[in-house]
Amino acid sequence: HISSPITFKSISKMKFTAAILAVAATSISAFTTPSVSKSSTALFGVLPATTGQSSLDPEVISRYNALEFPLDKVLAEYVWVDADGNTRSKTRTLPAAKAKEVGALPKWNFDGSSTNQAPGDDSEVILKPQRIFRDPFRPRSDGVDNILVICDTYTPAGDPLPTNSRAYAMEAFEGKDDEEVWFGCEQEFTLFNLDQKTPLGWPEGGMPSRPQGPYYCSVGPENSFGRAITDAMYKACLYAGIEISGVNGEVMPGQQEYQVGPCVGIDAGDQVMMSRYILQRVCEDFQV
Repeated sequence: HISSPITFKSISKMKFTAAILAVAATSISAFTTPSVSKSSTALFGVLPATTGQSSLDPEVISRYNALEFPLDKVLAEYVWVDADGNTRSKTRTLPAAKAKEVGALPKWNFDGSSTNQAPGDDSEVILKPQRIFRDPFRPRSDGVDNILVICDTYTPAGDPLPTNSRAYAMEAFEGKDDEEVWFGCEQEFTLFNLDQKTPLGWPEGGMPSRPQGPYYCSVGPENSFGRAITDAMYKACLYAGIEISGVNGEVMPGQQEYQVGPCVGIDAGDQVMMSRYILQRVCEDFQV
């Protein structure tokens, strides 16, 4: 509504001004970030007690996911364990012919001073591929698989780093080819909001209104928090080739667990560490 009177002379002038403003607004909108509803992103406070949701537009992501890969190339995600026991990774392009056997994969390197695995004046660390998994985050429909590669870490001289527990574990298995040692591993974890202090299903700054009991192996929206995340991780691990054997809710709201195995020998450790990497990647998508 316009409260002041308008003359016919001023109307024609206003039409011209409005046209200019419309063009200017169109030009400006091409350079501005689209507005995002606070309810559609995890970056505006604590998520609902459901599972959270990605802050990225799936239509934009799908536009690039639809692009075809060259048949003669694969993306190889090299994954390793840092000084704190967390997974790190980076990607390289490889000929598809080299991605079929771990022995054909080239070594790689990284800056160990940025992962607390080497001093700044001698920071090169060598990545040695040890196990190949299918990549569930870059699936293809052309019969060729992109891959995840579990690696361990060495100095340029070939010595395992002090943080390379895989190499020291491997020493315990060497010379015992007549033995078949089976391992079954259980991994518990708690899903947190991006504030890094509020688990899913907890009120912000508070405690659950009920003691533990109803949350273990639970069902129902008042008891189970993060099921979609766990199910997504479960399917991604199966796709990757990990011997994940089960999942269930744990005793605390937002706490889950899964099991890997039985696996034989050192492969148990490779599968568990890659499952942790996959879990963290899935959590990126859900913004938790």
